[in-house]
Amino acid sequence: MKRLLTLAAAVFAALALGAQPLPEPLTEGTLRVDYVFSGTDRSCTIALDRLSCMDGWAGRRVHLDSLALRGNGQIRMHDAATGRLLYCNSFSTLFQEWQATEEATCVQKSFQNVFLLPMPSVPVDVTVVLYDFHRNVAARLTHRVDPADILIRRIGDDPPATRDLLRSGPAESCIDVVILPEGYTAAEMDTFYADAAIAVESFLNHPVFKELQDRFNFVAVELPSAQSGVSVPRRSEWKDTALGSHFDTFYSDRYLTTLQLSRMHDLLAGVPYEHIIILANTDTYGGGGIFNSYTLTTAHHSAFRPVVVHEFGHSFAGLADEYAYDDQYEEQYFPDIEPWEPNITTQADFSAKWQGMMGHNGVGLIEGAGYQSKGVWRATEDCRMRTNAAPDFCPVCSEAIRSLVRFYTER
Repeated sequence: MKRLLTLAAAVFAALALGAQPLPEPLTEGTLRVDYVFSGTDRSCTIALDRLSCMDGWAGRRVHLDSLALRGNGQIRMHDAATGRLLYCNSFSTLFQEWQATEEATCVQKSFQNVFLLPMPSVPVDVTVVLYDFHRNVAARLTHRVDPADILIRRIGDDPPATRDLLRSGPAESCIDVVILPEGYTAAEMDTFYADAAIAVESFLNHPVFKELQDRFNFVAVELPSAQSGVSVPRRSEWKDTALGSHFDTFYSDRYLTTLQLSRMHDLLAGVPYEHIIILANTDTYGGGGIFNSYTLTTAHHSAFRPVVVHEFGHSFAGLADEYAYDDQYEEQYFPDIEPWEPNITTQADFSAKWQGMMGHNGVGLIEGAGYQSKGVWRATEDCRMRTNAAPDFCPVCSEAIRSLVRFYTER
């Protein structure tokens, strides 16, 4: 009975604050689904790891059965009795990036992945699909989830301390972004809060985020590490940190990531969140951003401000890198396939991109993007997604961000 009263109170609160109510059979709760993706450059498997649930749903409440972007993977939840699509979302993964490395040709590896879904009140079928670079299905898993399953573990009853950095409204009505500390000890929490405030200020210095700031909540989460700094394997430096991140991901010096996604989401249980930004307590240059997964950025390098915005462009808006270096082991874009990222094109289907913006505000077609100097085009000479020196996002990237925010927040 207490549980039912809690859910009823949550529904009433959402309605009172003007939030769009979730349609039946979805409830004001979150179903967390953990998977393990594993394979090689040519093989891929998906395995269910665990199920858990918590009160409250901080995700979008509109366009639940639609995708804003195709992504490199998708997750869908159908009503098991009727087959009706209740919710879907798209994403990218470190596992899929790794598949394009030379290492993937000689070893099999596994990667954690975590997804948050609105909690159903009836049995549902959850399907996860991964695509290769040619848009072919690389792996698919469908499994039944019964909300009455006694092995769905309840979590989130003891959430960490948080501090509002930008509060535009209730979690139910806004896009909820959490900022996490990595490699900040308990004694360095004040430094983290100051760095997190700089990150939010950096976003608001870009007109598209300033224009839409009333759609966002930015919240700093207190997660102290045992040791200060982050791991740098090439220097044989390994630190005991909250999220277990490290440089040298895929043996690339500046690629800073964490592979411990289940641990990260465990630490966040009970906090309303949709998107994650991680600040690393180091002046070593680096970072990374994975679409609908997380952003991780060096906080004490001189380029912190542009880099945190750039990486959030990846993780939040699905924007591609607009630079080229042509030393990839395997290319990711091909002439007959239009990239799903909104800010680059192979011209396979340019009408779906910025064709209608051509000639306005410097928008055109400039070859060299998506790490390739030939066969992939960007819209302008420079952009936040190309260099740290660029003052802002280009018009195409700005409109892509604007469109995605509308998708999340408008009927």
